[in-house]
Amino acid sequence: MTTNHQIDRLLTLMQRLRDPENGCPWDKEQTFASIAPYTLEETYEVLDAIAREDFDDLRGELGDLLFQVVFYAQMAQEEGRFDFNDICAAISDKLERRHPHVFGEISAGNSEEALVRWEQIKTEERAQKAQHSALDDIPRSLPALMRAQKIQKRCSNVGFDWTTLGPVVDKVYAELDEVLFEARRAGGGPAT
Repeated sequence: MTTNHQIDRLLTLMQRLRDPENGCPWDKEQTFASIAPYTLEETYEVLDAIAREDFDDLRGELGDLLFQVVFYAQMAQEEGRFDFNDICAAISDKLERRHPHVFGEISAGNSEEALVRWEQIKTEERAQKAQHSALDDIPRSLPALMRAQKIQKRCSNVGFDWTTLGPVVDKVYAELDEVLFEARRAGGGPAT
């Protein structure tokens, strides 16, 4: 069977599972929030299969993860928000936009150049979304250590990265001085 046929088959199965008349009672009751924990669980199972280099298991786990995407798409379609094709179009558009060295006129001589351009494009996308901080789109739902690593990487990209403690303390004092200056200027804050 072709890929398109298998995708159509999966989408049809999902529609039947959620069919109001003849669908599965459990599947029909689910919401975005109720299946979110399963999405995380399936993601961990994919990572575990990769770590074990068990590619037979990986195939199945990737299928389970794809099912989660199809499940969300079906619920969104039922609510008139978007459908599976919209998801595919969105990721295709994003990949083309973020790879101008492949799909456009820009060249990248190595992976480092490609990554620099990728980050520039993401910065431009954040600006278009009116995100005022490079940290605005870091998910709050990430595990604490992973979120801290992403925050540190973003901070490093804008010059907030030091190898010793002294410059960090200097920067904190400089930022505090700016806050105090603005507070005094606004008529409040300490006089010292």
